[in-house]
Order: sequence, then structure tokens, then C-alpha cells
Amino acid sequence: MSDAIKHECGIALIRLRKPFQYYIDKYGTPLYAVNKLYLLMEKQVNRGQDGAGVANIKIDVPPGHRYISRYRSVEQQPVADIFGKINKKFRKAVKHHKDRALDGQWLQENVAFTGEVWLGHLRYGTHGANEIENCHPMLRQSNWRSRNLVMAGNFNMTNVEELFNKLVSLGQHPKEKVDTVTVMEKIGHFLDEENQRVFDRFKGIYENPDLSDIIEDNLDLQRVLHRSCRDFDGGYAMVGMTGFGAAFVARDPSGIRPAYYYADDEVVVVASEKPAIKTAFNVDYSQIREVTPGHALIIDKYGEYDEYQFIQPTEKRSCSFERIYFSRATDPDIYNERKMLGKLLIPQILKEVDYDLENTVFSYIPNTAETAFFGMVEGLEEYLFQKRKRAIIEGGLSNEELDKLLAFRPRIEKLVSKDVKLRTFITDDAHRDDMVSHVYDTTFEVIKKGVDNVVVIDDSIVRGTTLEKSILKMLDRLGPKKIIIVSSAPQIRFPDCYGIDMSKMKEFVAFRAAMQLLRDRGLDNRADEVYAQCVAAIESGNASAENYVKALYTPFTHEELSQKVADIVTPKGINAEVAVLFQTVENLHRACPNHSGDWYFTGNYPTAGGNKVVNKAFVNFMEGKIVRAY
Repeated sequence: MSDAIKHECGIALIRLRKPFQYYIDKYGTPLYAVNKLYLLMEKQVNRGQDGAGVANIKIDVPPGHRYISRYRSVEQQPVADIFGKINKKFRKAVKHHKDRALDGQWLQENVAFTGEVWLGHLRYGTHGANEIENCHPMLRQSNWRSRNLVMAGNFNMTNVEELFNKLVSLGQHPKEKVDTVTVMEKIGHFLDEENQRVFDRFKGIYENPDLSDIIEDNLDLQRVLHRSCRDFDGGYAMVGMTGFGAAFVARDPSGIRPAYYYADDEVVVVASEKPAIKTAFNVDYSQIREVTPGHALIIDKYGEYDEYQFIQPTEKRSCSFERIYFSRATDPDIYNERKMLGKLLIPQILKEVDYDLENTVFSYIPNTAETAFFGMVEGLEEYLFQKRKRAIIEGGLSNEELDKLLAFRPRIEKLVSKDVKLRTFITDDAHRDDMVSHVYDTTFEVIKKGVDNVVVIDDSIVRGTTLEKSILKMLDRLGPKKIIIVSSAPQIRFPDCYGIDMSKMKEFVAFRAAMQLLRDRGLDNRADEVYAQCVAAIESGNASAENYVKALYTPFTHEELSQKVADIVTPKGINAEVAVLFQTVENLHRACPNHSGDWYFTGNYPTAGGNKVVNKAFVNFMEGKIVRAY
């Protein structure tokens, strides 16, 4: 994605199912879980670079010993920073007690981060400053083990205001009106109530301290999650650990946010992406399962686990952007889907270059578009195969013509590469754009000037500013006749509110194109009508019922919007003709049949809160408010 956006977050959970000493004896180190969690997090660092956090719970350590450890960091390399500190603790302990370096019981009683339950989180901040207090895991503390709650997640809620008011009605006094706090406090409230329910059931039958163990054995986390999450509106994969060692991973009923797990007799492991689990534990992809939407993977204090439904699942609408861009393409399914996205663009591309492959050069930008590029090239090869086959069957070619036909290959070049060493510190607008354009390097003397078409594939186009400010100017210096920018994703028309930081309408070049087309065709009143509908719906409390913003796009075809996008992003003064092609929604679903979440392209939100967000986002745009719509 040439237009960088913040998105998603990454989660990682490890539950050791055997005593701590077992891993020391088998693997020769007390750092078995530390090393595995580090791998899980490093292999998901693509999901969050604003900050990171790690928490650890020790099970059944004697009173008087700390059993919860947590580090968080917003350093430039937060994962390395955290694990450097954890390793430093172990080195210090070994230095002064060398005879205890492999004594599991002593380590658990005297050294932090020696517990059986581990939680890691990678943060991309979509709300709040990049401060350590905004980093997960969050901790809700109590002197009762069973009332402690450590939480982290990959989520955004659309109804934070309602959740906040609900907490107030319950008698709480939340310190912030953000989804992270409201979600944790709501689950924490019902965890407290569950503790009280079990306490009332068994008091008089058991005495303290035995009663504490009875409470822990009889807490119903499925019930806690059902009562907590029934009025959540959003996409979420939430991980929680209780102070006594039970843990859960709860996934939203539409399966918007991803969560996968693997289990054997030694561990239960959860992550946002399958490749992280495969790499860290060297298991087959077939052994990694997806947490069922509307269900929670619950692991009790003894390490037993299962999935339990805590809310009624709805139609599965898993985020298709995960497949297009966010998740690592080392997942074989995602790799094949991205290749298919590139291949399905071939008919549009051939039409745009007037089938003149001899004078067309194909490339890609940025590196994340490489897999779609491979698919595009594969599609070109298939087209040429069919063309050769028809020509041979029809006959009539001379030997020279046949040789030329059989020898022809698509022209593939690495035209653009990012110079990771270059940083821009120019503050004045007059010179910043010129400096930004040099963040990329170009390969010269491979384009026939004034003759060749240049086709460059990107995985998605959000704002279009990078195209306008740097990429198109840079490609124009190569001297092509025509530049075709191809997006393997459809036109992004609507905001996201389930984890991706795309909440302001004016940021979408496709939206700006629609507004410009309305003006060009004298349809300005349509925007005013939609604005009036949105305002009325918000004031009446019915903003969740319908996405009124869809009406802005209905007068125009897919091709008309693409052409207007090309007009908008084309810089003044360049010589080449510019075209922009987008993937169709139909082809997106062909390529990614099991991940139908397409609301950013279609406006078909999986929850009612999505409609409220898009209507409010448009009102904000019309009123000139540059704020999030949720």
C-alpha cells in the first residue's frame, strides 16, 4: 500500500500445559515460553509498530509472591526492548544464583516472567496518543486472584458512548471514554459479579482460604463473556487472563477480526496470523484452527481448553483487507488469494493498453504488491498461451511469425524501489513534495520514450496522495506514453470502524472523485440531500438503520469513478497519459471467497454501528470537522 495507514493490532497467547520444570528439563532453558512468545510477536510485527506489551501469570505460587508481571514499551523497536528487559532479569538471577538457574520452583518464586500463561500485544494506535498507558495488555487489579484481569485485543467498538454510559449506570466511574477502557471495565464488572455469585453459592460450605480455590474452579467465563459482550458493536479478537491462570480468546460474532490457535499436550497457542504459529512451533497449517465467530476459546487453570459460544454468531464477514494487504503473504491461502487478485485484473489491463503487450512494461509498488504482481504476470502468460494456441490452430503463420509469437514474453521490470535510507526533514510545503519524490528510486533506460505503456500494480489506493506527489512524477521521468496504475483492491469508498484507521471521508480519493463528479454533472443537491438524511437520522437516534452515503455513488459507474480518480491524482505538467484501474468487488469475492467483509468498498457493514459511523463521518465532512466518527 503506497498510502500508509495504521491498522489492526496483533495478539499472541501461550498457555503452558505442563509444570514449568518440564520445559526446563526438556528444552534445557527456563526461557522456552519467552523465546516462543518473542517469535510469535516478531512474526506479527507487521500488525503494530506503535508499541508492544507482554504480561505473564504464574499459577499457584504461594501468597507473598508476585504472580503477575507486565512490561510495555513505545520505544522504536518495542518488542526487542521488552524482551531485552525480560532476558536481563533472567541473566541477573542466574548471575547471583547459578545453582538455581534450572530450578523451576525457585525461579517461579523469585524471578518475574516465569509463569505458565503469556500474553503479548502489538499496537497500531487508531485512537489516543502513542504513550505507554495506551499500550496493551491492560491490567485490572485486585487482592483476590480471581478478580484480577489482564486484557489485550485487536478491536474497535462503534458504540463506545453507549458502553461508557452503561458502565456509569452500573455505578462505575471510568477514567476514560475509549473502547479499550470500557471493554476491560465491562468484562471486569461481570467477572466481579461472577466471583460474588460463586462466593455466595459456596460460603458456609467452605472456609477461607479453601474458598478462594473453590471460586476459581467454579467461575464460568463463558457466562462472564455472554453478559459482558452482548451489547458490543464492533470487530474484536479479545484476549484475557485471570489472576489464577484461566484465559480466554473471544471473537466477534461476524468474525471480522482474525484469531487462530494450535494446541498439543504441551501448549495452547493463539495468534492473529497462522504463519506466526507455524514458524514459532513448526506445525503444519492443517493443525492450526480458526476461533469460531461468536465463540471464545477458554483455557481453564488446569490447561484444559475448548471453544464455547458466548454470543449468537451472525453471517461471517471476515475482513477482506487482511487478505489483500494486512496479513503476511506467507500464509499459503493468502498467497494464492493475492495472486488471484492480480490475475483477475488482466482483462481490464489488456483493454487499457489496447492489447499492445509488445510496448508495455509491467512492474509493482510497493513490495507488499509483489504477490499480486506475480498473479498478474501469471495471468498474462495464460493469455499469451491461449493466443498462441489459437494462432497455431488457425494456421497461416510464416516460420518467422511463429518464432516471434512463441518467443514473446511480457516485459517485466523493477521500475520503482523505496530508498529506506532517505528521510525527509523539509518543513516548507514548497520543497517537501520534491524531497518526498526522492524517497523512491527509479530504474532508467528500460522504457522506450513516447512509445511504451507502463503498468504498475499496487495492492490498494486509499488517499492517492503518494501517487500524486511522488510516484506518477517519478514514473513520468522515464518517458512512457501512458502510465496505468492498477489496484488489486476495489475502490475504497467508505470508512472502516472495526480496526483500521480509515474513518474520515475526505481521505478517500474515490469519495473525492464521487463528490467532484456530482459537481461536474450538476448534482450537488444530492450531497445536500444525503447530508440532511444523515443529520435527521442522527438526531432521531436512527443512524444505525441505513447507510445513506451509498446514494452518493449510485449515479456513476465503476469506470467513471476510476477515470475521475485518475484526473485527481494526475500531477500538473506531466507528459504521460494516466489511467487508474481498480479491482471489482465481484472479482474480490472470487479471489477471497471465505472472507466476504467488504464494507469499505460496498458500504455493506456487518453491524448496525457501521451505518451510524458512515453517516456521522459524512456529516463531519460536510461540516468541516476533522475528527473520528466513532
